[in-house]
Amino acid sequence: MTIRGILFDKDGTLLDYAATWMPANRHAALAVAAGNADLAKRLLHLGGYDPETDTIAGNAVLAVGNTIEIASAWHPHLPAWDLPALIETIDAIFQEQGGVSAVPVPDLAPTLTRLKDRGLKLGVATSDSHVGIETTLGAFGILGLFDFLAGYDTGHGTKPAPDMVHAFCAAADLPADEVAMVGDNLHDLIMGRAAGAGLVVGVLTGTGARADLATLADHVLDSIADLETLLDQR
Repeated sequence: MTIRGILFDKDGTLLDYAATWMPANRHAALAVAAGNADLAKRLLHLGGYDPETDTIAGNAVLAVGNTIEIASAWHPHLPAWDLPALIETIDAIFQEQGGVSAVPVPDLAPTLTRLKDRGLKLGVATSDSHVGIETTLGAFGILGLFDFLAGYDTGHGTKPAPDMVHAFCAAADLPADEVAMVGDNLHDLIMGRAAGAGLVVGVLTGTGARADLATLADHVLDSIADLETLLDQR
């Protein structure tokens, strides 16, 4: 089946995960810990951070979770916080700090422009908020290339359920088997499989390891810059 649409994860796929999100994660943890550095370190560890490698584990909540899931994981260790207020605060920090620290993957804008010029429908499906999509991607002049944007709070469900893919298919007027799902972790790939995507692709610009992604992906690429070659080979 010909691929006529591509739905991208955002963080780790369009944005360099470590460069973009480790500063934001640290800022959020220290802020909700009221400046308590030891507590902030504990929160980051709970989120999947390994200080020895300075990385987030591929399937940890900071890698794949939305703000509600992150706040819920941290909340038992923050008794002074009301959970709804904690969610709202973390979202606000991520929206601000994510925009400040956002780093695109190499050749982001040229790659997306060329894909769009091929007539492909493009979309974003992320565990970040809808405002977070705009603040993190807005500086790179690419938002106008997308036909569809979905965050965890947009109303199309959350990963790894297939709803975001179904919503993209409806917006782009495409059947699922003509859509490629591209992401850096297993949540993205599970979502693509569950929705019946025609192509499921892992990329290595985020938290997922090649061996893990290869268990579900049709292909594992170094980055989205390799998508054009892959599409040409189909």
